[in-house]
Amino acid sequence: MKATRIEKIETFRVDRWCLLRIWCEDGTVGIGEAGVHGWPGPTQATLHAMEPYLKGKDPSLIEHHAQLLQRSSHFMGALISGAISAIDIALWDIKGKRLGVPVYELMGGKTRDRVRCYIHAHGDSLDDLVSDALQKKAAGFTAIRFSPFSADYHLHQSFESWASDAVQRVGAVHEALAGDVDLCIELHRQMNPAESVALAARLEPFHPYFYEDPMLPDSPALMGELQARCRLPIATGERLTSIFQFQELLASGGCDFIRPDLCLCMGLSGSKKAAALAEARHVKVIPHNPLSPVSTAACVQLDACIPNFALQEYTGESDYPKRDLVKAPLRLVGGYLEVPEGPGIGIEFNDEALMRLPATDIVPNMRIGVDGSVQDW
Repeated sequence: MKATRIEKIETFRVDRWCLLRIWCEDGTVGIGEAGVHGWPGPTQATLHAMEPYLKGKDPSLIEHHAQLLQRSSHFMGALISGAISAIDIALWDIKGKRLGVPVYELMGGKTRDRVRCYIHAHGDSLDDLVSDALQKKAAGFTAIRFSPFSADYHLHQSFESWASDAVQRVGAVHEALAGDVDLCIELHRQMNPAESVALAARLEPFHPYFYEDPMLPDSPALMGELQARCRLPIATGERLTSIFQFQELLASGGCDFIRPDLCLCMGLSGSKKAAALAEARHVKVIPHNPLSPVSTAACVQLDACIPNFALQEYTGESDYPKRDLVKAPLRLVGGYLEVPEGPGIGIEFNDEALMRLPATDIVPNMRIGVDGSVQDW
């Protein structure tokens, strides 16, 4: 294969996503996405700060570029790892396209032909939540994620009223789905460890498949203590930015499922390493994916080649603006995404839509509790 060099990068802000395109001198183009969706503007600026290094470099040296960009300035963190993640995904896309194979073929080959997905159910009222969950079941999904908390959770004045409302919501969905669908309970870090343990005990009769983010991800040791006290399988890790953080989480026994975000945790390369760390501890992988179809496509490449895959977060790609962003989305059949056979990550931008779709301005905002304090979403 004839050598080529990176010629330029382009970045795009669409909705709350920060998207990347890397051009090579031979005309090969790779696409990626950075995952710090709360700060897409600074992430975009970080990518352009890295462009002078990338120009003229060999795109095949994926690991080398990631090591240099992460370690050269002595500063790490989400903006850096998010930008490197976008670059990593785009460089894997380039390598797959230049070799004419899907990325999973370069990472050990397929372990499965299709990827089981969970989808979100929503509804502020109990009836709306149950109705939406039933619609998702009818669409073929066998795993459904939802919050046990109503939209006014932050206004409850006692833990008992908050927890009772959560138990009612989970119980109603469990009964409506008649045991045919796995329930994925998303806590969104809205509780402290003591509250999470107490609520978990009350949710045990509904047998959740996972109990996600029961506390802030700032202490692997405390997460380990929480998992030891909690009889539900914890899923966490979507905010982690390196394999070193995953190593600490796993060493503490802090979860039964890890949730790497491919657009945050050093891309396909870093997430594959995190999956291998989890595999050694018999922990399965549920990639985090609240972003664009680029994130979804990258996740499926990972899911296809790891042996310890469990579920893939899928937020639906038939609605605006996702449906317009790519030329042909991945194929969803009965709650499963089919593993694509095309080169790279298997999708291409729709250039016309890419140029016209607007960005969403992100203004820092949090819910405020009844006592005036900041509450996590």
